[in-house]
Amino acid sequence: MSTADTGIRNEIGPFLDSPVLNDDQSEMFQLPGVSLESATLFEHCRRALTQSRSFGVNGLPLMGGGDWNDGMNLVGAKGRGESVWLAWFMATVMREMEEMSVLMDQPELARSYNQDRQTLIENIEKFAWDGEWYLRATFDDGTPLGSAANTEARIDSLPQSWAWLSGAAADPARTEKALDSAWNHLVRKDEGLVLLFDPPFDRSGPSPGYIRGYPPGVRENGGQYTHAAIWLAMAFAHRGDGTRAAEILRMLNPIEHAREPESVWRYGIEPYAVAADVYRLSGRIGQGGWSWYTGSAAWMYRAWVEEMLGLEVRGEAMRITPVIPGWWDGFQMSYRHGEALYEIQVENPEHFEHGVAWVEVDGQRVEDGVVHLGRDQVKHRIVVRMGK
Repeated sequence: MSTADTGIRNEIGPFLDSPVLNDDQSEMFQLPGVSLESATLFEHCRRALTQSRSFGVNGLPLMGGGDWNDGMNLVGAKGRGESVWLAWFMATVMREMEEMSVLMDQPELARSYNQDRQTLIENIEKFAWDGEWYLRATFDDGTPLGSAANTEARIDSLPQSWAWLSGAAADPARTEKALDSAWNHLVRKDEGLVLLFDPPFDRSGPSPGYIRGYPPGVRENGGQYTHAAIWLAMAFAHRGDGTRAAEILRMLNPIEHAREPESVWRYGIEPYAVAADVYRLSGRIGQGGWSWYTGSAAWMYRAWVEEMLGLEVRGEAMRITPVIPGWWDGFQMSYRHGEALYEIQVENPEHFEHGVAWVEVDGQRVEDGVVHLGRDQVKHRIVVRMGK
C-alpha cells in the first residue's frame, strides 16, 4: 500500500558523516555526526544506490562484509566475493529508481538504470545458475556458495525467492525450477519449519564467517529465519500458487505451535508473537528463538493482506487481486479509507487460485478492476468474483 504522496521525494534532509574505513578495518562502532550537506530524499536514494554499485569479476555486486545475512561476513571480506541475492535485490531497486527518475524528469538517469538492470540480469543468468537453483554467492577465491556441489549450504532460499520478487528473471523456466527446488529442499512440513538454507554450516571451508559460530540449525545457520521464510511465501504468491503460499504462512503462524501441549513445551516462547527464528538443532527441533523484536511480523502482515488477500491501495485507487488456495470458497474483509468503509466480498465458486473475472462496486461493474476510492462517510460494498 502507498499514499501516492510524491512530494516526499523532494523533502530535504541532511547526510550523516563518518570516517571511511581503513584497509585493515572491517567495521567501526561509533556515533556518526550530522553533515552540513543536505539533499532531497531522491538524491539520498540515488547516492545510496551509486555507492552500492561495486561489482566483481562476474558483474555481480560485491558481498563485502555481508549482505542481508550479516553472519556471512567472510564470504567477500577481501573484496572479491559476489552476492547473488544482492544482485536480485539491486535489480529490484534499479527498477524502482528508474520509475522514480521518470517522475523526477530525469530521463537519462532512468535510461541508465534500465540498461544497468538489464546487464545485471544477464550476468545473473550467465554466472549464477547452478542447474536446479540459483547460487547464493561466491567466495573471494571464486568458490560457489549455495551450489549442489557444496556439502553445506547447498541451497539458500533468498535467491530463489527474489528471482520472483524482483520480477527481473530473464528465464521463466529457471525461476519455476528454482522455486520448486526451494520447496522440495527447504520446506519441512513434517517438522513445521521453513529453512533459510540447508544443510547448515559446520566444518567445510572456506569459512563463511561468524554465522558458523551458531550451532547447526540455529538462527541464520540453517534454522528457520522467519524474515526469509515469508519472502518465500510471497514468491509463491507472485507465481500464483496460493496453496503453497498459504501453507508456508500457516507454518509460520506461531499459534500452530500451541495446538498440542507437547508443541507448547517444545516451542517454549509466546504463541501469539512472531518469532525471528525457530531451531532445527538436533534435540531442539521446533524450539522458538528470539521473539518480540522481529521485522518479520510486519512482513507477515504484508504477505497476508497484500499478496494473499490481494489488497493493493495506491493513493485513491484500489485493486483486489487475491492469490489463495483453490479450496477456499472466498473470504470477506473490510477496508477504511478516510471516513469511508469498504466491505469486500471475494467469491471463488469455481475454486481458482488466482485471477479475477469481474469487480462490482455498489452493484456496478468497474473497468479494469480499479476501484476509485472516496473518503466520504459512506459504506460501500465491493464484490470480487475470481476466475479467468
